[in-house]
Amino acid sequence: MTSPLPEVLRYTAFSSNPEGGNPAGVVLDAAGLDDDAMLAIAADLGYSESAFLTVPPEGVEGRTERAYAIRYFSPKAEVSFCGHATIATAIALAERTGPGELVFATPAGTVPVEVAAEGGTLRATLTSVAPHIEEVSDADVTEALAALGWQRSELDPAFPPRIAFAGARHLILAAATRARLADLAYDFARLETLMHRLDLTTVQLVWRESDTVFHVRDPFPVGGVVEDPATGAAAAAFGAYARELGLVPEQSVLTLRQGEDMGRPGELTVTLRAGDPRVRVSGAGTPIG
Repeated sequence: MTSPLPEVLRYTAFSSNPEGGNPAGVVLDAAGLDDDAMLAIAADLGYSESAFLTVPPEGVEGRTERAYAIRYFSPKAEVSFCGHATIATAIALAERTGPGELVFATPAGTVPVEVAAEGGTLRATLTSVAPHIEEVSDADVTEALAALGWQRSELDPAFPPRIAFAGARHLILAAATRARLADLAYDFARLETLMHRLDLTTVQLVWRESDTVFHVRDPFPVGGVVEDPATGAAAAAFGAYARELGLVPEQSVLTLRQGEDMGRPGELTVTLRAGDPRVRVSGAGTPIG
């Protein structure tokens, strides 16, 4: 006899409005699901990622309560880390067991999350794994720009292209104008091929509005979707990148606005602390439907 499928919750992250932010599927008990079943659920939902919880391995930061193993699937493949699905899952858990601290054992490493109630809205803050930044070859930047249909003259010279990691790998490219960022029509297959070769999860496209406010977009062809509406993993990677290159102070609070050009506005708060290489990413979340 086939076991019934577990309940699949739908939450949005990085917005308190169900019509904003980034939707994620959340399965709070995935113990009976194998990889194919998780991938099938993610593909059926069609969201950029869905999260699946099981009991944690022993000794996750020495904790047993409010600790979970978590895996993430896009409609096409498993990914090592997903920020928005982590935020969505943490808020779904907090609605059932109350705000407070959670610990997730992700494929990329241990990710603590703190959920707090602020004015009737739940907000979750994840703390990334230790980040790192890599150079990217000029030839690979040229290929990325060709796939995007961008010219080199449209890049912001203050933001050199880099690959940044804070749980997943992202190529960061900065547009010189808001208009360039707003006009996104790219060669899906060509960019997907490059991203597979470089083991990228998204391409993080950025435009700087002010010292602490950035607009971002994230093409995600390797996940089977054209664009991710709000990307917590990329936000963490960008925070590490901006700090390492001296584009922001070592201790900073940054606001990333994403999804506006898709009609799903969201806001991601990136917090950098002096003396701590990890990056904190915060946002609201709410059930869909």
